[in-house]
Amino acid sequence: MHNKPKIRFKDYKDDWEQRKVIELGEIYIGLVTTMTSHYTDHGALLIRNSDIKDGRFEFGDNPIYLDDEFAMQNASRKHKVGDVITVHTGDIGTSAVITEKEAGSIGFATIVTRPNREKITSEYLCAYLNTDAHKNFAMNISTGDGRNNYNLKDYYECVVPVPSVAEQRKISSFIDGLNNLITLHQRKCDETKELKKYLLQKMFPKNGERVPEIRFAGFTDDWEQRKFGDIAAIKTGPFGSTLHAGDYVNDGTPIITTEHFKNGSLPNTKEDLPQVSDKDYKRLSSYILNEGDIVFSRVGSVDINAVTTRFQEGWLFSGRVLRARPKDSVDSIFMHALLETETVKKNIRDRAVGQTMPSINTEILGVTSLVFPQDLEEQTKIGKVFLELDNLITLHQRKCDELKEVKKYMLQMMFPKN
Repeated sequence: MHNKPKIRFKDYKDDWEQRKVIELGEIYIGLVTTMTSHYTDHGALLIRNSDIKDGRFEFGDNPIYLDDEFAMQNASRKHKVGDVITVHTGDIGTSAVITEKEAGSIGFATIVTRPNREKITSEYLCAYLNTDAHKNFAMNISTGDGRNNYNLKDYYECVVPVPSVAEQRKISSFIDGLNNLITLHQRKCDETKELKKYLLQKMFPKNGERVPEIRFAGFTDDWEQRKFGDIAAIKTGPFGSTLHAGDYVNDGTPIITTEHFKNGSLPNTKEDLPQVSDKDYKRLSSYILNEGDIVFSRVGSVDINAVTTRFQEGWLFSGRVLRARPKDSVDSIFMHALLETETVKKNIRDRAVGQTMPSINTEILGVTSLVFPQDLEEQTKIGKVFLELDNLITLHQRKCDELKEVKKYMLQMMFPKN
């Protein structure tokens, strides 16, 4: 193992020490006994492996607590501020530090390290345990049939690169800053998704109704009910062995399949997409996407759709995709938002064929009942709201992903390599 990292803060030049984690503090395993009979809605917080994320805890909407009597019987297992909690089973190696919020909690089958603060800070140890270097070590040494287990005796063998405490604080402060930025953008992304979910419920009529709860001023007419096939031309992608892996080229026209819009939007670049030659493009010219087309997964997640923008115009769609091309009287962006409402999605799911691998066709999609305003201006105004929300979600998610890549790179560079 090297004794110096590639990226280092100014004025720090000394070699790092290599210390086994067992030398750096007290270590014990969380309770492994059955505790379900002691679950309650108050008392000592229970931390499970699934609650531990990279540098933080996530307990969801319904945290689990242990009754006071049981917690008192196991008082020696209660966590203190600064304890580092590491995943023992599952996403092994992932770690977070106990704060005032989690103080007094008890872990279930977790690895707990109480650092000797004269040797190592909690935040620095946590940062190192969340590096790929440590996680790869944990994965290689772990046991388990189908589910990884990071045994305590194996954790004892973990070697931690240790600089001075002052340098540790610099490193962990930098990583904490990145974590805070990542959390900020993820929170904004999640909040925007919740706002979108709320507006999808309020800006479209409820099942059986013709007027939404929230509406732009100046629009009063009832919305009309039409079949999807009457307001859009629906087409299935090419069936059969139209293309084989050997038919794809490195610099041609992309062809999308269901894998490319699982999150409700299409990629903007050709990177990592299968591409076809000019010859195949001409042969498949009836399967070209226009801006404003809406694509559906024909098999699997049949209620997921995406609208084609100028970035994807001219691309092809595969046999596992259904393409809907709205008529001129329908705004595509509005239609895409309408198709994202739970009422419409449930309608499509309920009529899909097959349970293990649901599938739809042009007929199933075509008879889907939709309620929408006749006034194109009202459609456009509503569509713009959801387009801006989608852009915000994409912006925050992209920033979050970029910061995660920066963090991953810095974690590789700020610690000596094995």
